[in-house]
Amino acid sequence: MQNITSKISSEIIISHMQINSFDKEKYIDSGKYEGSFESKREKYLKNKDYKIAFYDDKQKKLFGSLNDKIDFSKTISFDNKSLILIDSSTVGHLGIEYIVIKDQSFENKLNDLKINIILFFLTIYLIIALIGFYLAKLFLKPIKDERIKLNNFIKDTTHELNTPITAILMSLENDKLTQKQIQRVKLSAKRVSDIYKDLIYIFLQKDDEKKLFEDIYLDNLILEQLEYLEPMALKKKIKINTSLEKLKYLINKDDAIRIINNLVSNAIKYNKIGGQLDISLKNRILKISDTGIGIDEEKLKDIYKRYYRATSEQGGFGIGLNIVNHICVNYDIKIDVQSKKNKGTTFFLHF
Repeated sequence: MQNITSKISSEIIISHMQINSFDKEKYIDSGKYEGSFESKREKYLKNKDYKIAFYDDKQKKLFGSLNDKIDFSKTISFDNKSLILIDSSTVGHLGIEYIVIKDQSFENKLNDLKINIILFFLTIYLIIALIGFYLAKLFLKPIKDERIKLNNFIKDTTHELNTPITAILMSLENDKLTQKQIQRVKLSAKRVSDIYKDLIYIFLQKDDEKKLFEDIYLDNLILEQLEYLEPMALKKKIKINTSLEKLKYLINKDDAIRIINNLVSNAIKYNKIGGQLDISLKNRILKISDTGIGIDEEKLKDIYKRYYRATSEQGGFGIGLNIVNHICVNYDIKIDVQSKKNKGTTFFLHF
């Protein structure tokens, strides 16, 4: 509005400088002065957004489209629907002392501004909501994955415990046990014991707990554990070949047993019927090789993760290799694995 009145004022002054006299009646009625302010007045008076009127020094209206009663004591008058500006920069040129302009589109502009602000904030809110939803989903994904893993772990643990317990109860139904039933009870009891030990190690083991370390002949320990695991191997008719050198190593005995038991029991569990298991200990390297189902190459990087299972063909609930890896890290034992699908898997432990 100020820009418009300033432009009009400058045109009045220029027009006055070019024309020596000003005939108000001619100005109002004829507009004959070509190129002067008079010839341009119509474009201002016909403006749809504004109403304009011109007043003399006695505040008398000379001409214009504005018919409101004007309070000349205020430069700016404002109500909820319109804005009125009074400009006196003409300083009396062409007899015009005041230019009064009224913005009659103010209410519409204000409403448009309100709508734009609301739309802007709704857009920002939507963007923030979408970003928040994405970030929440991103942050919650690991928790969701862990929850799924935990649910699967509980289901698998229940299944793993149910199988040997059922076998024990069925074997004990008769008063007189056959050798085969006794063997089944031993095998099932051993499985329950292994599950219990693994769960204790995972959930109740404390890192700062003091352990007893001793020099253990790993070759003798392997042979002892093979006797313990023999019933499981016999059940699947697996042939076990050993080639063990003497090796003394400072380690907690329970930790050493967990390493051997988990690797050997996996080699038996995931082996084929009538398969083969080769165990060698040479040059401080323990090699455990089976002829089982193998592991897909892309899954090898995840086999040490807790609750991760590379296959659903056999039992287990994904904590055995996690325990092995955890113990190896604690003792700085390097562990490597090689595997081919449907060919077998080989673990290497460098002591």
